[in-house]
Amino acid sequence: VQLQASGGGLVQAGGSLRLSCAASGTIFGIYTMGWYRRAPGKQRELVATVSRGGTTHYADSVKGRFTISRDNAKNTMYLQMNTLKPEDTAVYYCNADISQSPFSEQNYWGQGTQVTVSS
Repeated sequence: VQLQASGGGLVQAGGSLRLSCAASGTIFGIYTMGWYRRAPGKQRELVATVSRGGTTHYADSVKGRFTISRDNAKNTMYLQMNTLKPEDTAVYYCNADISQSPFSEQNYWGQGTQVTVSS
């Protein structure tokens, strides 16, 4: 199983970016998916999660600006980021709980995509 994150880049403050995370390989089921980020000199932090049924959770710092979603048919998760701030600059990682067969759930990480917001 692989998670491939994409969509990062350089954007001015106030701008928008959309991140994608596609899961591939032998997949029986994908459960909770999420985005995390690590800013320079800081620890990795949770940005948002989405359950298989669509229940979402956001860090307070991104509520109202970011929207997490998923397309179960495509094994893909998205993060729409609006009104970006310089403090959103970080490497963004996708994460997912995936099973390759019944009762075999494991946690996987993507490779990260850089988001840089200029002031």
